[in-house]
Parts: sequence; C-alpha cells; structure tokens
Amino acid sequence: MKFIKLLFLLLALVFYVEVSPIMAAQYPAPLSFSNAQLKGKDFSGQELRSAEFSNTNLEGTNFTNADLRGAVISASTLTGTILKGADLTYAMVDQVNFNKADLRDAVFVEALLLRSTFKDVDITGADFTDALLGKVQVQQLCQQATGVNPKTGVATADSLGCS
Repeated sequence: MKFIKLLFLLLALVFYVEVSPIMAAQYPAPLSFSNAQLKGKDFSGQELRSAEFSNTNLEGTNFTNADLRGAVISASTLTGTILKGADLTYAMVDQVNFNKADLRDAVFVEALLLRSTFKDVDITGADFTDALLGKVQVQQLCQQATGVNPKTGVATADSLGCS
C-alpha cells in the first residue's frame, strides 16, 4: 500500500511540476522542411536534431558533419546527397532514395532505414550498428562495406553484420 501511495505521489510530481523557461529553451521545437525544394542546399555542420524532412527534394544537398540525430526523413529524394560524417543516430528514415549518395563516415546507429534504396552509394566508414534495415538492403550494402567509422571505431561490415 505504501508503494502505491509513493507511486501516485511521484506521478503527481512529474505531471504537475512546471517546466522553467530556461529548461524549455534547451529543447527547441524541431525544424520542419516538409514539402520543400531544397535541392543543392548547404546544411553542412548544422544542428538539425529531430528535424522533419517529409516529401522533400534533397537531391545534391550537403549535410557534411550535420547533426541529424532523431531526424525524420520520409518519402524524400536524397540522390547524390552528401552525408559525409553526418550523425543520423535514432533517425527514422522511410521511403528515401539514397542512390549515388556519399554516406562516408556517417553514423546510423539505431536508425530505422525502412523501404529505402541504396544504389551506387559510398558507405566507406559508415556505422549502421543496431540500425533496422531490410534483408535485401543489408545484402546490397555488405557488397561495398569497407572502412572503420572515425567517431565510433566500428567497422562498416561489422555494423551491418556482414559475414
């Protein structure tokens, strides 16, 4: 009985404690680039955590060393996009065309990479540890898996589970 009372007290504190403006400012609202034409734009080195790219043309866009952790990218074209050294940890990627993209040294740790295509991509040094990929995608990527990610120290082939 004491446990239940304590649990209710803790829940009440969690739901009724006000969030200070300083704390709220630390977590800005995510950027939304839905339905945008961003072909060839330069986002290199930018902070784009939790950004949303839905039905967006990102062909030839530069995301070198960009922070895209937790980003949502769906039904978008990233043909020829440069994601060299970009961090896409926890990103949710669905129906994305990565054909001819530069994914060297990118981090896709625990990312969801569903129904996406990876034709003629450079994945040298990319880390896909615990990323959710389809079997066909993994087989396709394993054919060119080389290098070690400079940030995580994980070999690309190992991160994909290539045998």
